[in-house]
Amino acid sequence: MRLCICLVLLSLAMCAAADIRDRGRFVWDAIGGARDMYRAYRDMREANFKNSDKYFHARGNYDAAQRGPGGAWAAKVISDAREHWQGRVSGRGAEDTRADQEANAWGRNGGDPNRYRPPGLPSKY
Repeated sequence: MRLCICLVLLSLAMCAAADIRDRGRFVWDAIGGARDMYRAYRDMREANFKNSDKYFHARGNYDAAQRGPGGAWAAKVISDAREHWQGRVSGRGAEDTRADQEANAWGRNGGDPNRYRPPGLPSKY
């Protein structure tokens, strides 16, 4: 919930110069993009499938970016925050963070997330 509130406030700040309709669309897309990112994270945890991490990164970013500029912005903010935390706190390392960011950018720029889909991942995902 805090994340959604932060996204709404940041979204409003980002589009202060735009007209009210464009601002509303940006905020709505950002909220939807945050939901897309959460859904990909939830699916990743549920699947618990070896080597599927990059696929879910790409899929979450792809789905969010398809909503428009607000969704792409939310995906970038969430991805960068997660990778910053992961790189500093969890100790997973720079190489893993770099690979995650590559998958994030691939999806956010419209690339097919299936590029990262591991063999055998259930079709549900």
